Amino acid sequence: MKKQRIKSSREVRVLIVDDERNIHYSFQKILPSEYQIISAESAEDGIRLLREVSPNIVIMDVRLPEMNGLEALKQMRKINEKIPIVMMTAFGTMNTAITAMKFGAFEYLLKPFDVHRMSEIVERALENSEMMQRQVYVGTPSPPDGEENADAIVGSSEQMQEVYKLIGQVATQDVTVLIRGESGTGKELVARAIYQHSNRASKPFMEINCAAIPDNLLESELFGYEKGAFTGASERRIGKFEQVNNGTLFLDEIGEMSMMTQAKVLRLIQYGEFTRIGGSEVIKTNVRLLVATNRNLEEAIQAGDFREDLFYRLNIITINLPPLRDRKQDIEELVRYFIGRHSQDGNREIEGIYQEAMEHLQSHNWPGNVRQLENEIRRAIVLCKGTKIGLDDLELDSASAGNETLMEGDATVALAQVFDRILTDKGRANVWQEVESLLIRKTLEKTKGNQVQAARILGIHRNTLRNRIVKYKLDS
Repeated sequence: MKKQRIKSSREVRVLIVDDERNIHYSFQKILPSEYQIISAESAEDGIRLLREVSPNIVIMDVRLPEMNGLEALKQMRKINEKIPIVMMTAFGTMNTAITAMKFGAFEYLLKPFDVHRMSEIVERALENSEMMQRQVYVGTPSPPDGEENADAIVGSSEQMQEVYKLIGQVATQDVTVLIRGESGTGKELVARAIYQHSNRASKPFMEINCAAIPDNLLESELFGYEKGAFTGASERRIGKFEQVNNGTLFLDEIGEMSMMTQAKVLRLIQYGEFTRIGGSEVIKTNVRLLVATNRNLEEAIQAGDFREDLFYRLNIITINLPPLRDRKQDIEELVRYFIGRHSQDGNREIEGIYQEAMEHLQSHNWPGNVRQLENEIRRAIVLCKGTKIGLDDLELDSASAGNETLMEGDATVALAQVFDRILTDKGRANVWQEVESLLIRKTLEKTKGNQVQAARILGIHRNTLRNRIVKYKLDS
């Protein structure tokens, strides 16, 4: 039994299980230097290290001496179903791939693998792992000691107390929950809180943003496809509903889903079964569904964009998140929470905020809700010259305070004028894509290509940003 090689003591732990030493060396070159690489050259070693070091992700070969990778995968899933496991092999067959995914593998790749694709899969797996592991505390701005990196749903208002009660009532009831609210109100946090307090908390959790995946790809992402189902389908692919069997799937922005995909989701909710694209086999699955939307689904039904029968299936248990403008009494609590949280991120000693600045924040309308408030506090922390945030550290326009519409600052007025010109140009088409592409490109230029910073500025998930970069060919 060979001893593991630990590269360095870092926060992110990646367990590589492969009997080829050059593979371990390759991952040390591929993965960021801040990752802790833990190596095992046998399945038995890998299982032992899984128990001992609790890695954030496992990358394992199928062909291993004595116990093979598929058997090790089964045993690892019994130990911890939340850790994503990426399988790889130089001797791939369709049956091996299907077996690996059915056993709960996060992804399956053939050797030699594409370095960029492997890096993307590792990053996606780590994001998913963090989403499952990162606790969400409800109704408290001060998580327990030792949980400084946890998330919290903050607010003591009557509206939020109702939200907390509903989370507690539905968490252990194995039913579909519809979470409604404007963008930035915290729908993902509510979904994760429900999952973490549910009877499936030890099972996998995955999020799919329906607005971030093109219509022609979303159905295959959810339900999978058979070999030859369409051009480019060179092998059978397992979808998320099959992969997350016995776990929880969170469909964000379900109002953006196509009518065809909605029909398959409806069948899955009704009968707990579906078929892959291009297939005839009926597949049973046991997945708890949590869905969210910022759209008015009743209006979407009237416009013919959303199925009425699916709406009634989703609308049995609904949690409505109030916009921040309707619970302004929570702003002070939220501000102090964000100061405490993000002062640590930037290694700043910010003690608090002056009353004048707090009153200014409380008078603002917050069209971007809690997410906008958080971004404003983060920016103020960076720019703050003293130990307390003052009025000069805030960027909000005074003219917008208490306004029931968007901010009327110079930037907003200028944007409105530009949009007026664009929308009156009869020769233009695909205005949304044109504007979105330009906004993403300018943000990437501003951040010098840093996708993490760009995603934060835009208020979107990094996976969403990455998909848009590929869609608009902004890689350069």
